[in-house]
Amino acid sequence: EFPDLDVSIRGAVSIARRLQDPLAELVKIDPKSIGVGQYQHDVSQLKLARGLDAVVEDCVNAVGVDVNTASVALLARISGLNTTLAQNIVAHRDENGAFKTRAALKKVSRLGEKTFEQAAGFLRVMTGDNPLDASAVHPEAYPLVQRIAAETDRDIRSLIGDASFLKRLDPKKFTDETFGLPTVTDILQELEKPGRDPRPEFKTAEFQDGVEDLKDLQLGMILEGVVTNVTNFGAFVDIGVHQDGLVHISALSEKFIKDPREAVKAGDVVKVKVMEVDIPRKRVGLSMRMSDTPGEKIDGARGARPGSSPRQNNAPRKETTAPAPANNAMASLFANAKQLKKR
Repeated sequence: EFPDLDVSIRGAVSIARRLQDPLAELVKIDPKSIGVGQYQHDVSQLKLARGLDAVVEDCVNAVGVDVNTASVALLARISGLNTTLAQNIVAHRDENGAFKTRAALKKVSRLGEKTFEQAAGFLRVMTGDNPLDASAVHPEAYPLVQRIAAETDRDIRSLIGDASFLKRLDPKKFTDETFGLPTVTDILQELEKPGRDPRPEFKTAEFQDGVEDLKDLQLGMILEGVVTNVTNFGAFVDIGVHQDGLVHISALSEKFIKDPREAVKAGDVVKVKVMEVDIPRKRVGLSMRMSDTPGEKIDGARGARPGSSPRQNNAPRKETTAPAPANNAMASLFANAKQLKKR
């Protein structure tokens, strides 16, 4: 596609498409080319191809296809369709405009009743006349949904997606000779999650305006960031200043934890407080305990190991032969991080 564009532009288009609709872009690639293991060439290529194709078809049918935007490559993966029928659907769409209903698919050349019956539940009309055409409910089950809406005194459009209401319904009340309990249960579950995108909502950190460099940081600032790495001694968090800050294990939680992974994982969006900033060394000390005070030791009592206790105010200090360097606590933590990275 787009042979006249620079390869970098084509790559950007592909990445954007994968974000919008991963299946629509990935189905264009031979499954074997995605890479399925170092021994993929040592097994039967015919069986491997069949197995991979089956997985792709299962994924496409599980998510469904927007019949008004899908490519031939995507439509051809739908149960009951092949490349010829997929091309006919696209040709009919180009000639007559977008499909308004699922029933309009019967006008496509060579798409008969049996094929429609097999494929209709996987083909979605997202902005059509009937809201059920945008769901995974098969046209044969529309009368059941209409009966559910009538008996609950709800409009079908308001019923779709109202998970809390649908969960309270008793499927047994809507069974009959045509629709058994498993079918009714499946339909109620499908009505809970309309649309084609099964991915959970993607949440990103909102970096604070005006905080773009280490010099913009101030002690006590509360910022939002993303956990980029978790180690045995803490977690690194991107707060938007081109230098990840370190949250020591003792500052990850109000309670004692043995492993930082008990509190966070890579990709988590977290709120942190700026505890220390060392601009010459490009180091930032952070805490996820909002009650911590900047300048205090990172390994506070709340994060100390069981059996240990903070030094009493009247306890004698140990004499040292040389003054401790500035930001000693943070420096030692980053030194540990540096040693681990070398390993």
